[in-house]
Formats: sequence, structure tokens, C-alpha cells
Amino acid sequence: MGNECSEPVSQIHLTPKMTVGELVDAMGNAGAYNGGALFRAVQIYEKMLRDKKATKFFGLAGAMVPAGMGGIVADLITSGHIDILVSTGANLTHDIIEAIGCRHFHGTASCDDIELRHDEINRIYDVYLPNKAFEHFEKFMQQVFSALEPESRISISGLLTHIGRRTKKGILHSAVNKSIPVYCPAVQDSMIGLQYWLFSQNNHVTVDAFADMPALMDRCFTAEKAGALLIGGGVPKNFILQSMLMTPNGFDYAVQLTGDRPDLGGLSGATLDEARSWGKITEEAQAVTVYGDATITLPLLVAAVMERIHHD
Repeated sequence: MGNECSEPVSQIHLTPKMTVGELVDAMGNAGAYNGGALFRAVQIYEKMLRDKKATKFFGLAGAMVPAGMGGIVADLITSGHIDILVSTGANLTHDIIEAIGCRHFHGTASCDDIELRHDEINRIYDVYLPNKAFEHFEKFMQQVFSALEPESRISISGLLTHIGRRTKKGILHSAVNKSIPVYCPAVQDSMIGLQYWLFSQNNHVTVDAFADMPALMDRCFTAEKAGALLIGGGVPKNFILQSMLMTPNGFDYAVQLTGDRPDLGGLSGATLDEARSWGKITEEAQAVTVYGDATITLPLLVAAVMERIHHD
């Protein structure tokens, strides 16, 4: 490996009315740290979206919907830029809450949480969600579950489709309209799971946790190429990356937006290079990790790529 100094760092100059794409390009010309990584992520994500042979996975972890990021995911689905979505149950819970007319509110991280508890307000860092929202959520979910066929068996993605058909906006609604499967392998680790447990006390519908695997594996085996945009880590990241392990192939494109450190050994901070050792990502794959707050990096990434694609 050479140590030659061949490409100088370009100083960034900001101008009035600069577009997001122009800003990211300037960050790329500087090329340092996570600004440079974001520029490379834009390049890779653009190639992934333009590649007609690539099956496009999207992993959604972290409290993204409460932070207002759910609209980006729904719009990507509507625009045909997501073929398979894997999410935490928490994000889908908050998506449903928004879809039925409840809202998340601006709050503060510098607050008295005991006082919030007494006021029946739940805090997600600096976002507030009143208990009233969960009361509406419970009523809605019990009505939705009651429409399931008694004594039937349903997959997790089938259950989420069933819910999405009864919402009028949001991620699940957009997925139903575009016939995009939504997988949530840890759905019981959410308010959706708790509401389903409540429903199951007096009703007999089986949610089969393994029933999603055949359709997912079929997509993986038949995919000519595959790409993934991973927001955070956790179950969605692992579920997506391991999906190709049973096939002779791996992911050809991968972009990870995370705030977690790689040196602690956790999956959420693990580099995508590490995934090459498992064969989850191909040796030749174009991949990059951008470390930072995804409420900053995700809008910048998607806006810059949309600018490039729609300016053709």
C-alpha cells in the first residue's frame, strides 16, 4: 500500500441557494471523515437505485419514525426504491400511531421524567408521545386483529399487510399500495406484539414466525444482484444481511448509517467490511458505513440521490 499524496483536500465554500446535492459533492471534494463517507454513500446508493437488476433491501432500526424519518421511508416505497423492507416493531408501532391521526410532539431531553410520568407523557429523547396515543392505538389494533379469520394461521408480513390495508398513510399503507413485503422478525418486541398478545387471550389466530422465510429465500435465490440501505443495526440489519447466506451470492451494494462504534463488537456498529468475512457482502461489493446521527445523514443521503436521479 502506497503512502503517496496524490489527491489534495479541497476546501469547502458554501454559496447561497446551494442544493443538497451540491453540498454533498463539496463534502466529497473535501473527502475527509464522515463527510467523505456520506459522499461515497451517495455514489453507491445512486448506483444501487439505478441498477435494474438489483433487489433493494431497506433496514429500519432506531427510533426513526418518532423523529420524523418515516415519511422518507414511505416516499421511497412509493417511488419504487424499496423492494423489501425489514423494520423493528417499534418503528411500525409509531408508523401506525401517526397513520391513525395521532402525533409525536417536540419535547426536550432536559426535563423531569417523573413529572412526565405523572402527566402521562412518554419521552423518546426529545420527542414526546402522550399516553392518549396508545389508547387510540389499542382500540385500532384490537379492531384490526378482530377482523382476522378465527382459527387461521398468518405470517408476520401477512399480519402487517392486514394492518396496512386499514391505514390511510404511512409506511405500511405505502407498502400495501406497492405490494412490498414488510418483515418484522421481532414483532413481539413492540406494542404491536403486546396488543397481539392481548388479542390472543380470547382469540385463536396463529402468527407463524417462520412463514415468511420461503418467500424471502425465493427472492434471495432469484435475485441477480442485491443492495441494502441499513439505518441503524439490530435485528433488521442482521435479518437482511443473513438472508443471502443460504445463496451462492452476497450483497453487491451496501450503505450503513449508524451512530454505534465498531470496537465494542456489537452488530449495530460492525463495519460492512466485517460482513465480507461472512460472505454476506461480496468481495467486490461497493459498501460504506457513515457514522453519525441518521436523522441528519438519511435526509442528506436520500435528497442528494433523488436530486441526481430526477435531474437526468
